[in-house]
Amino acid sequence: MAKLLEGKPLAERIKEEIRQRVLSLKLKPILASIQVGENAGAASYVKSQAKTAEALGIEYQLHKLGDDVHEGHLIDFIQKLDTNKSVNGIIIQMPLPAQIDYKKIRRFVRPEKDVEWMYPCTPAAVMELLKESGVDLYGKEVVIVGHSEIVGKPLALLLLDKFATVTVAHIGTSKAGKLEEHVKRAEVLIVAVGKAGLIKGEWIKEGAIVIDVGINRVEDKIVGDVEFEAAEKRASYITPVPGGVGPLTVTMLMRNLVEAAKLQQ
Repeated sequence: MAKLLEGKPLAERIKEEIRQRVLSLKLKPILASIQVGENAGAASYVKSQAKTAEALGIEYQLHKLGDDVHEGHLIDFIQKLDTNKSVNGIIIQMPLPAQIDYKKIRRFVRPEKDVEWMYPCTPAAVMELLKESGVDLYGKEVVIVGHSEIVGKPLALLLLDKFATVTVAHIGTSKAGKLEEHVKRAEVLIVAVGKAGLIKGEWIKEGAIVIDVGINRVEDKIVGDVEFEAAEKRASYITPVPGGVGPLTVTMLMRNLVEAAKLQQ
């Protein structure tokens, strides 16, 4: 039976450091969050962001726009926040509607205010959890399922920096019928797709470390991308959903914001 890799205890240790840094700033830092449309995962994430910000003495501003918003209007809205000197950080919640090009709109957030650009929060959270497990990543067979701009791709680079052997699987891998074979050989498996039950428990290699980044609402429950109960029986470590990556991701976000505020001051 796998040991749980819970993000909350680790997050609490890091939060104490953040609290002290917030107190050292001249003004209360402000984080502006933009949510376009309705999404269960995004709603859960912004709720957690607001709660964490309040606990740390950070002002959190949530700006909700309809899913029919035009790209030009969104860009104008971002630029208003970007030029507002009182706003220290901006985060654009994912996913975005089909008519919005994330790569394009993100260019309108200056690097010193882009709290995801500074050091992507979810990949940073995953690396902290892996560090907590005590695993030596050198030469380990790591499989990432999901190649998004904010999780899969930056995470692959961070893992390569630790000399892990990294495979990134995605929708093409699945359509080619090769997802299962890649997952089965993973000594460290990280899944960030947003599809409940995508990874079957019996695919997990005995003794593997499983980091489930997925957040999905199924009826009245929040679940991950991995079949937890079956995977738990085979893995050595596994993150619960909720309570695994999520709490730590928000903490990384706040750490980035405080760093941004310090640089701006």
